[in-house]
Amino acid sequence: MSGRADAPMTTDRAIRERADALLAAMTDEEKAGQLTQYFYFGFMRDVPEGEGDDLHQPNQPGIVEAALSRGEVGSLLFVRDPAETNRLQRLALEGNRHGLPLLFGFDVIHGLRTILPVPIAMAASWDPAAVERAQAVAAREARAVGIHWTFAPMVDVARDPRWGRIVEGAGEDPYLGAAIAAAQVRGFQGEGIGAPEHVVAGPKHFAAYGAALGGRDYDEANPSDYELWNTYFPPFKAALDAGAGNVMTAYMPLNGVPATGNPWLLDEVLREEWGFGGWVVSDANAVRNLSTHGFARDLSDAGVRALQAGCDMEMAITDPAYAHLPAAVGDGRIDAATLDAAVRRVLEAKLRLGIVDEPLVDEERAREVLSDPAHREEARRAAESSAVLLRNEGALLPLDIGAAQTIAVIGPLADSKRDTLGPWCFDFDLDETVTVLEGVRAKVGERATVGYAPGIRPAQRTFPSMFDMFPGNAPEDPPHFDDEAELRRAAELARAADVAVVVVGEWQNMIGEAASRSSLELPGRQLELLQAVAATGTPVVLLVMNGRPLDLRWATEWVPAILDIWYPGTQGGAAVANLLFGGAVPGGKLPFTWPRSVGQVPMTYGHVTSHEPEKQDRRYWDEASTPLFPFGYGLSYASFAYDRLTLDRDRITAGESIRVSVEVTNTGRRTADEVIQLYVRQRHGRTARPVRELKGFERVTIDPGQTRTVQFSLGPDERRYWHPLEREWVIDAATFDVWVGGDVTATLGATFDVEGASTA
Repeated sequence: MSGRADAPMTTDRAIRERADALLAAMTDEEKAGQLTQYFYFGFMRDVPEGEGDDLHQPNQPGIVEAALSRGEVGSLLFVRDPAETNRLQRLALEGNRHGLPLLFGFDVIHGLRTILPVPIAMAASWDPAAVERAQAVAAREARAVGIHWTFAPMVDVARDPRWGRIVEGAGEDPYLGAAIAAAQVRGFQGEGIGAPEHVVAGPKHFAAYGAALGGRDYDEANPSDYELWNTYFPPFKAALDAGAGNVMTAYMPLNGVPATGNPWLLDEVLREEWGFGGWVVSDANAVRNLSTHGFARDLSDAGVRALQAGCDMEMAITDPAYAHLPAAVGDGRIDAATLDAAVRRVLEAKLRLGIVDEPLVDEERAREVLSDPAHREEARRAAESSAVLLRNEGALLPLDIGAAQTIAVIGPLADSKRDTLGPWCFDFDLDETVTVLEGVRAKVGERATVGYAPGIRPAQRTFPSMFDMFPGNAPEDPPHFDDEAELRRAAELARAADVAVVVVGEWQNMIGEAASRSSLELPGRQLELLQAVAATGTPVVLLVMNGRPLDLRWATEWVPAILDIWYPGTQGGAAVANLLFGGAVPGGKLPFTWPRSVGQVPMTYGHVTSHEPEKQDRRYWDEASTPLFPFGYGLSYASFAYDRLTLDRDRITAGESIRVSVEVTNTGRRTADEVIQLYVRQRHGRTARPVRELKGFERVTIDPGQTRTVQFSLGPDERRYWHPLEREWVIDAATFDVWVGGDVTATLGATFDVEGASTA
């Protein structure tokens, strides 16, 4: 993996030579240590015997520190305090006779101290530049405390919303997913590995982890070759093209072969086909799980098979499989050159980062960076740009800040700081987190009275979250809570108000890893609460706090205004208040198809034409086979007209590009953003082709009455696809339809022809 784009080759050569010199002086045990990454759960040091079984060992920190003293650890994760980072780094340097430092990794998914909107929300902005800026904030904070590498972005395409990890990705579409993946890598890494105030990006989980059967986390995935290349691989390829220095393997068996021990995936595709030169890390305990899968004979065999497949580093809690590699080299089960190649990639990463020469972190500087107010401003802007307006009957939104004298804010999620942040964050500051209630009160000041009622108690998971070992992760059941009385109080508060703002959704521990669901219904008594408030006759604004589509069928019939705010992060409440009262205009668009009910999933827009296409909307006899909201959908406080769609020509050859131009006019009264989306359909070819595919988008700001001309280029890359029988990329001679509009249902179209088929 090269360093900065403009780095001279002599720099690369010097790094290789230095890595080779280190490698030549190391024992096999020291090499295996460089390939071992331990969790470091410092809080587990004093866990009583018999507890902490999910971590496999109560005294886990002691085991790690003993390995540090022997020079047999290459990386640690889950350390985020700069003083602790320095302490452990000194232990590593003292224990390693070559002076090799630790590589610190962490799950910086959507922020460290400053929590940004969850990744699915940032994808809903359809704004790669904004995504890049946001992740640069996360990288700056992470690097300041001594973190060198993030296990992000998660670029798995998710087509079943029951899968809990949909919240970490960019949704269902490979084209949008590729654009967002590349933007996140640029934000995390900057100009390249070793850029100041940036970290190494580690796209995950390679590959097709989001295709788990039934949306059940960790279950097997059996996508076709066609789906792998055309749907699940493109975001990974885009992340690598953007310079990502690391890749994480997936847990599940992929078409019968576990991804962490899959040489076709990790060697043939990743290294040979794509030329990836960085290092590959397993997901947590994924190497030892090769034995669990019934793939490897035992722990030692698991280590051998993972390394041979192309997994360079093992992420382990205790008892790493890679500790058995020296013995495997000694008895000939693995070649020494294979071990050396993996170690060399890890050493080169450390050298490029500069941590071999400067291993410690400036603790005072860390405090300054973490408190930077500019980071909070970026978080607020990100939350504003990601919100999606789903419904706005009668132009209820934005609210007139002077007309509403009394405002009722209702729902337990409306004033929950932890849930406002969302899942997958660990170093947040609740004191500076702004809830919806706090944001509304701060926005209106003394101009209106803002009342609050939770209405119902927080809903609870049937099975606990794997993250409940962290304090405050699970919602507390309030003592002496009178369910019926509180429900009545919420309705009475709404009845006496000029407008009711109701917040519903999933509590943050209900989504993420090991948080798949068999239902998309609103958890607990939230629908009952919403119905009680709506029955009062007071106008209702519904805010949805979520990371996946939920069952909103009743709400879309009876609630005039619905705004999807996702899990908006540290400044979420401030952003939501701006959106509610017109200080910001919603411009986000859905990154997935929103089904009516769980019985429709998986539902994606890019399906192929099948038998009796005229009955496509009637595949179920009991309900329409159409989505509740289509892919790319999102309303605005403005309105937009599309006109004058033109092509620079109507006939091209396979290797040529065609230019598409469209005029978009803001016909409303507010300056607002619109996401212009381009879709294509290939009418015929060597396979059946999807009815529509996203092949271009741009988010633009348009003033009232202004017309903007937006252009797209449709070249060979946008028209090619992987052919499952010919087993290569092809471009067909065919007729193509083009549509441009505000979502996948766009009707403004044109047609062009491609002459001469080719491979690509």
